[in-house]
Amino acid sequence: MDFVVVVEIPQGSRNKYEMDHALGRIRLDRMLFTSTRYPADYGYVEGTLGLDGEPLDALVLGGEPTFPGVLIRCRALGMFRMNDQRGEDDKVLCVPATDPRMNHLHELDDVFPHDLREIQHFFEVYKDLEPGKSFDGASWLGRSAAEQEITSARARPAAGPSREHEAGATPTHS
Repeated sequence: MDFVVVVEIPQGSRNKYEMDHALGRIRLDRMLFTSTRYPADYGYVEGTLGLDGEPLDALVLGGEPTFPGVLIRCRALGMFRMNDQRGEDDKVLCVPATDPRMNHLHELDDVFPHDLREIQHFFEVYKDLEPGKSFDGASWLGRSAAEQEITSARARPAAGPSREHEAGATPTHS
């Protein structure tokens, strides 16, 4: 199952960018209060609505950081399910579908355990110094659970109109 991820935050950044869906533009939400940096490109699966009422989050493992607004055709490896001050917050772990350097990655078990621990550690501490924000536990789920959540998130009625782009297609601008 391939899907498109819209990158909001490049790997290595402390800036927390978010898509303003009403304007169709990316805005700076804040700089992280801690010294941690995003361990992978971070964004959302286009055309979805997660259980938290926002598009389904995604982390893209790749060799180089991209930049906000980039569309990447991806495939899932698994999902990080965390709980924070607002409740359950799923994050799909994925790789670019057409990157030959990622052909060996198909499941969470294919990812170096240290990389998974680094991602989990980031989410355990990145809100530590922000008033009113918390991390309340997490677990890793496999590829089938991630794909099932993507399918469910695409079907949620409040997801609104999908702007899913085929890889290589030119989006229409108005």
